Amino acid sequence: MRNLEILSKHQVAPETQQIFDNLKGKLGMVPNLYATAANSHYGLTALLQLEETLKKGELTAKEVEAVALAVAQTNNCQYCLSAHTAVGKMLGFTEEDTLDLRSGGVVDPKLQALTSLAREITESRGVPAEATIAKFFDAGYSKGALVEVIGLVALNTFTNYLNHIADTEVDFPEAKEIATQVNA
Repeated sequence: MRNLEILSKHQVAPETQQIFDNLKGKLGMVPNLYATAANSHYGLTALLQLEETLKKGELTAKEVEAVALAVAQTNNCQYCLSAHTAVGKMLGFTEEDTLDLRSGGVVDPKLQALTSLAREITESRGVPAEATIAKFFDAGYSKGALVEVIGLVALNTFTNYLNHIADTEVDFPEAKEIATQVNA
């Protein structure tokens, strides 16, 4: 028995049905992540509100996806790796780019500083080295962007853990495995 089920529109609370309609209109589907989070109307609402709010911040859409890929790799979440690989490709990343973002082998110094920080925040449970934060600032990011990265790590950790506990069925093309993870 699964701990959390993937719910259909007819299984969710009435106030959640409108969210499903909005997701379907926006994305063409209700991804299984959201259909699983819908086991709690408030959990799903909080997830979507945090996601939408952080996407309005200083980081570009590609940078947001880079953080998501780094965190999903660190937390070993196949669902999120698959979903964010697909979204990253829609935003212009190549397959190789997504693998580099996950492994720590990013050539672009700004994305390297960003993903290294996101990875280290995740690994250290919120206590990255000052040198990692300094590299982030040296790459041109602001203090506001730092706060947003912390928020994105929290958001992605929430979805990673939800998918682990629910064993959410992946409804995106499966992300490729990577052999090793470089600690950059």
